[in-house]
Amino acid sequence: MRADDVVELGRTGLRVSRLGLGLASLGGLFAPVRDEEAAATVDRAWELGIRLFDTAPVYGYGRSETRSGAALRGRPRDEFVLCTKVGRLIEPGGPDTQDIWADPPPGVGPRLDFGYRAVRRSVEDSLERLGLDRVDVLHIHDPDLDYPVALGEAYRALADLRDAGVIRAVSLGVNHADVAARFLREAPAPGPDCVLLAGRYTLLDQSGLADLLPLCTRQGVAVLAAGVFQAGLFAEPRTGAAYGYPDVPAPLLDRVKAVREVCAAHGVPPLAAAIQFAFGHPAVAAVVVGARTPEEIAGSAGLLAHPVPPRLWGSLKAAGLLPDDAPTPAGR
Repeated sequence: MRADDVVELGRTGLRVSRLGLGLASLGGLFAPVRDEEAAATVDRAWELGIRLFDTAPVYGYGRSETRSGAALRGRPRDEFVLCTKVGRLIEPGGPDTQDIWADPPPGVGPRLDFGYRAVRRSVEDSLERLGLDRVDVLHIHDPDLDYPVALGEAYRALADLRDAGVIRAVSLGVNHADVAARFLREAPAPGPDCVLLAGRYTLLDQSGLADLLPLCTRQGVAVLAAGVFQAGLFAEPRTGAAYGYPDVPAPLLDRVKAVREVCAAHGVPPLAAAIQFAFGHPAVAAVVVGARTPEEIAGSAGLLAHPVPPRLWGSLKAAGLLPDDAPTPAGR
């Protein structure tokens, strides 16, 4: 599989590259990124054929959207799919700050708000920061933080924008598969079109398999799988030092090591297996990975194209590292 392979995004009518670029890192996730490096990273992704880009207001408190828009404005607008999120307004004195953003813009912060008017304002603010005339996919970001309002008001606001032709797709951006499954069942018809699922359908965590992914298949909801590298655990398993995992539980560390050993036995880089695993499920349209340098996104594209023999998946199942019923990529 190649980064520039293109697939339909469920029922949306949009077509996306199989590999998407997540733009949190360009907002300064964990470490600062220079404007020039951010632009070069998007440029390299474009050269690789990546046409799916995912950002959010909270990423660097607007900085990711500003940098993303600057890097994408000169591209033919109909040739890429841009996603951003709603649920947090960026404003002076916003109280819902996060300590994961390095050197955020001074004086502003996020304020959690899934209300109808706040969501409409969030979209307007995002377009101003992006400097673009439209966003294609809007995710309701972390709806579990105020689920009743996210379901009752944020969804209605985005559904109205979809009905008016302002956006093409309504989506959820979630870290919890059960929250997404509940939302899909409870949202008024026709419901969300997509789910951006972070870290819940990976080589280490298949919790999305039990309920959410089959539900998405039945409803025609496209899944964008994110967090497939588990915040760096596959890259640095010896000490457990990884972004987002300051204290890695010993059983999880043991599982990472076991997966790496099976991959080594088959001559497959563990990160190649990690980026390709999710594509075995028919609901998964694309995998979204982060990058803070041109080299990182080029590396991910190479991992996606790396041959992975089908017997690797069988070995992982035989070792108890994957469920027997987990669908896996074939012919790789």
